[in-house]
Amino acid sequence: MNTLILNIPSAVKLTDEQFYQICLANPDLRLELTAQGELIVMPPTGGETGRRNFSLNGQLWLWNRQTNQGVAFDSSTGFKLPNGATRSPDVSWVKQERWDALTAEQKAEFPPLCPDFVLELRSASDSLSKAREKMQEYLDNGCRLGWLIDPQNQRVEIYRQDREVEIIQSPTTLSGEEVLPGFVLDLTQIFSI
Repeated sequence: MNTLILNIPSAVKLTDEQFYQICLANPDLRLELTAQGELIVMPPTGGETGRRNFSLNGQLWLWNRQTNQGVAFDSSTGFKLPNGATRSPDVSWVKQERWDALTAEQKAEFPPLCPDFVLELRSASDSLSKAREKMQEYLDNGCRLGWLIDPQNQRVEIYRQDREVEIIQSPTTLSGEEVLPGFVLDLTQIFSI
C-alpha cells in the first residue's frame, strides 16, 4: 500500500474551500495537501500500524482528559498550516488557549494552525526521508515538540524548536517535557511485535 501523490498544475491552485469540499466528497480517503500543491492520498494502515496508532492516541487522550490543558486529535484531523499545507499528523495536541482563540467555523473545518505537539508513526511502507521532511515542516510552522516513531528500527526522533533532532534507540518511554507536562508515553507495546 503506497501513498499516491497527485500533482496539481500551478494554474489550478486549490482554494482552502475547494480542498475541504474534495475531502468531504471522499470521506473514505485520507487526504493531505502540500504547500507545493501536491494532493496526497494516503492508504489505510495495516493491522500492526493501526494497533500502534490506537495505543498512542489512547495514551495521549487519557493524559489530556486528566489534565484538561488542551485538545487532542487523531489522524483524521487536518490542520491548515501557515505555509499553506493541510497536514494530518497521526497524533496531535493543541494548547487550550490556542484552540479557544479559533472561531466555531475554524474548529469545524481544518483548524488554521500548527499543533503544539505532533507524533508521526512510521509504517512499513512510509519513506523515512518523507517522514523527516514532514516533521521538519511541522517545526517550521510552529510545532513545539514532535516525535517520529520508527518501529521497524526501534528508534525515535525528537524534534524541538531551535535544537538539533535527537535520535534515541529503543526507548521504553518518552517525556512530554514542558509542552505536555507530566505526560509519559509508554513505548513497550509500540516496539513489541
